Amino acid sequence: MTRVDPSLMSPTEEMIGEHQPREHAEPLNPHTKSLQLDADSVQSEDKRDGGCWQVRYTFAFLALVGIALMYAMRVVLSIAIVAMVGSNGHQQHANVTHEASNICPDSDALDHGDVNTSTSITKDSVLEGEFAWDETIQGVILGSFFWGYCCTNIMGGRAAEYMGGKLVFGLGIVLSALLTVLTPVSARISTELLIAVRVLGGIVQGVVFPAVNSMLATWIPPTERSMYTTIVFSGFPLGTVVCLPVGGWLCSSGFLDGWPSPFYLFGGLGLLWGVAWFLLIHDRPEHHPRISKQELAHIQSFGTSIKRAEVVSLPVKDIVLSLPFWGLMAGSVGYDFGFYTLLTELPTYLKNIQNFDMSQNGLMSALPFLVMWLWGYVWGSLMDRFTAASLLPLLSIRRLSMAVGMYGPMIGLVLMCFVNCNTVLAMVVLCMAVGISGSVNCGFLCSHQDLAPNFAGTLLGLTNTVGSFAGILAPMITGSITEGNQTLSAWRSVFLITVAVYCVTNTLYIIFISCKVQPWNEPKIDKDGKEYIVDQETRVTMVSDETRETLLEKNIQEC
Repeated sequence: MTRVDPSLMSPTEEMIGEHQPREHAEPLNPHTKSLQLDADSVQSEDKRDGGCWQVRYTFAFLALVGIALMYAMRVVLSIAIVAMVGSNGHQQHANVTHEASNICPDSDALDHGDVNTSTSITKDSVLEGEFAWDETIQGVILGSFFWGYCCTNIMGGRAAEYMGGKLVFGLGIVLSALLTVLTPVSARISTELLIAVRVLGGIVQGVVFPAVNSMLATWIPPTERSMYTTIVFSGFPLGTVVCLPVGGWLCSSGFLDGWPSPFYLFGGLGLLWGVAWFLLIHDRPEHHPRISKQELAHIQSFGTSIKRAEVVSLPVKDIVLSLPFWGLMAGSVGYDFGFYTLLTELPTYLKNIQNFDMSQNGLMSALPFLVMWLWGYVWGSLMDRFTAASLLPLLSIRRLSMAVGMYGPMIGLVLMCFVNCNTVLAMVVLCMAVGISGSVNCGFLCSHQDLAPNFAGTLLGLTNTVGSFAGILAPMITGSITEGNQTLSAWRSVFLITVAVYCVTNTLYIIFISCKVQPWNEPKIDKDGKEYIVDQETRVTMVSDETRETLLEKNIQEC
């Protein structure tokens, strides 16, 4: 065994600033010249790393579409439930009189000269539904998905690390598609069966995000994570953008009996997506039959910043004692609470408070998420350029992205308390509050890969498990506040609770987060019994003389 010559050390540390600390320096890099971060060299290297279309582009595209369909299948009930319940489940109690300043009058009622507040509310006959569910039951149905979702996130992360993200991610979406197709039948049989199907849907979707995060840590170098993570995770606002207006239109139509049709549409598309995923995607770059030598060398040149092929034992104690991990946990939980509050309850708010009809509701509910989707790309591209030009270290990018992505929506929700019945202003503020949260794609969603690429799937599983409880609590809290009380003051309470959660959790993230690869990312002894040596100055991997000579020869040939 021979210590690696320092001349062969990777320049990755210079490229990625704080992400690659000296104690985690790269063991080897035969591509020194190809890894300089001035803008011209990055562009020229892209052309040399496998041509115009690289296989990781295919992975990113299919992962994006898969997550978009997954979110469409998750969100479709939020818009369909408005049609399923219709006017039956959200009527105000006729014997309850609210102050005129605390409700928004129905414009249709005003057009017909009906200015009686309690009468105009109870006459909401835009849509008659099949089910007599009150707000509390609706909250239970919408939240039941997360009962299952919180059970399989950790399992999904470890399964992806053992069996590969391709299988786990693919099965999660395909099985979810099957359950989505079965949802209308289950709802008509019984409410209990519908809840059971939603719980199962949460169970199979719980593995999806941890699995794709593990694949991102395997395929994407750290300097490209802001952009690729933005592309892949932009699937969830994209799925929402597509689902809400399309679902709203289908629910208001007579196609396939109205509200069941969006379940059939998105479930069927999920099954078709599964065919493409299992045919075109592979777990690791070195296993892909169509990857170019240049692209493979580019990915592998980042050494320990990329997830290793071997499964590493989970260092539970080290993770529990890690302050950066708890900062990441706080940011994740806070974001999930705010996002799920808006995702599941926005259609209800727009119908019951702003008095949108069914077709308007889907389009207007989707508009904030369209802004989120577009803003995510703008912010991701900007942060990618900052990283490439070394204008900001990665830690500053993570903190800045989270400050914009969570403090911004926090301010927006405070403003929502003052918009009252101004529909245009309400939509502008909601678009700002939801849209600007797309910045978090470059924040906490990258931090799992930053802290421990070998455990990126498991870490996201841990944070998503706790965050999924926010998905359970958010609709239940909203339902308990607004049941029989669809008023401006009730919704102000919902918004202010979310503001408090945003403020506390994001502050903890910014204080404690790091973008350095944590010492517990690597095992002290690998599967061959070779030890990793750590000293005060730099961390190097011990390699055999044969490996060293092979890499030297390869470097000479390519230079």
